[in-house]
Amino acid sequence: MACRDENMKRTNRVLRISQLDALELNKALEQLVWSQFTQCFHGFKPGLLARFEPEVKAFLWLFLWRFTIYSKNATVGQSVLNIQYKNDFSPNLRYQPLSKNQKLWYAICTIGGKWLEERCYDLFRNRHVASFRKAKQCMNLVVGLLKLGRLINFLIFLQRGKFATLTERLLGIHSVFCRPQNVREVGFEYMNRELLWHSFAEFLIFLLPLVSIQKLKAKLSSWCIPLTRAPSSDSTLATSGRQCSLCGEWPTMPHTIGCEHVFCYYCVKSSFLFDVSFACPKCGTEVHSLQPLKSGIEMTEVNAL
Repeated sequence: MACRDENMKRTNRVLRISQLDALELNKALEQLVWSQFTQCFHGFKPGLLARFEPEVKAFLWLFLWRFTIYSKNATVGQSVLNIQYKNDFSPNLRYQPLSKNQKLWYAICTIGGKWLEERCYDLFRNRHVASFRKAKQCMNLVVGLLKLGRLINFLIFLQRGKFATLTERLLGIHSVFCRPQNVREVGFEYMNRELLWHSFAEFLIFLLPLVSIQKLKAKLSSWCIPLTRAPSSDSTLATSGRQCSLCGEWPTMPHTIGCEHVFCYYCVKSSFLFDVSFACPKCGTEVHSLQPLKSGIEMTEVNAL
């Protein structure tokens, strides 16, 4: 039975990262609420809230505390992560909610502490009297000791995984799951397949810009339509000069690139400017020189038509 209880404790133990995430979510919520509240006074006189800013913040945090810790035993960040506070002073192994004294002291330590620090800072900022100077030094000493205590508590928390803040340790409250967490069985076949396809997609994204589409089309065309005659005779040019090898229309200002095929000047020139390694889409011959077609061949082709 004791072994079973120990296993339940281990399975229901909240991870350190989850507790820290809950704290960060609480800070983000406070910043969001404060920014939304200050936007309500955007059209008023500048600095209207500066004089009473600590009190206004304390009232907002007290409002959040009433509907989170006081009523649900969990902050907003903890509710998102399925976490809540448990009374650590209770000897019962079952879940025990926080007592009213613990909730009130939580508000005093968190909300009251922030208000006191901000108000004392504003109070001592422009005071140069000797009495205020001593009080300021005492206040700085207390704040320094609190920060040191928070640091020591955080180091202990990293080692043991309990009491993420100094307030939790002093009040005897720690984080537990609202509902027991089930151990998930992870299927690594799906994960391996996803990783494989993801790596293959990244490889294609890296490889595709290095592939010349024009050369690939030319190679495929040369394999599908093998050449039957040599590309050096003028009769071959006359036979293939009825249409542009790019646009398929009657060639305007016909030119050749060193093979038996004819192109419109604008078609071949624009293709060559777009891709320096442009090759003939029919036979795969690269552009050596752009030469106009002989006028005698043109007239023979016109008469033949």
